[in-house]
Amino acid sequence: MTWGITLILLSIIAVPSLLLSKKPNAKELLEKIEPYQGWIGLVFCFWGVWGIISAVLNLGWLTTYPIWWVTLLAGNVIEAVLGFMLGFGLINKFFLSKNEAAKEKANQLREKLAPKQGKLGVLGIIVGCWMIVASFLFFV
Repeated sequence: MTWGITLILLSIIAVPSLLLSKKPNAKELLEKIEPYQGWIGLVFCFWGVWGIISAVLNLGWLTTYPIWWVTLLAGNVIEAVLGFMLGFGLINKFFLSKNEAAKEKANQLREKLAPKQGKLGVLGIIVGCWMIVASFLFFV
């Protein structure tokens, strides 16, 4: 359930236009979060990568809980990508600043992903909700 809740929170931060259309006074909250958006993205990127590693390490779940395993993997891939997009500035500064080739590849990847951020954020909200429901269906 934690994976789903964190994915929903990250997706809401990644798609501010969706939140603003539903709740106009949310702009104040988003402005408060904006200075920390890079750090939030960096943390969630690593959290998503850890979730992908966790899913691969628990590959045995594919035979007993295949729907949950696919849900876990999909949710964590979305979380890692959204975290990468939000935390790109800090990732670039801390990890890629010394390697120009890696920096260029990261810039190319970001350019490909940036137009899809809104759709990915909406998909993250849907998958996050499903992760919460699935955790009750399969583990309660």
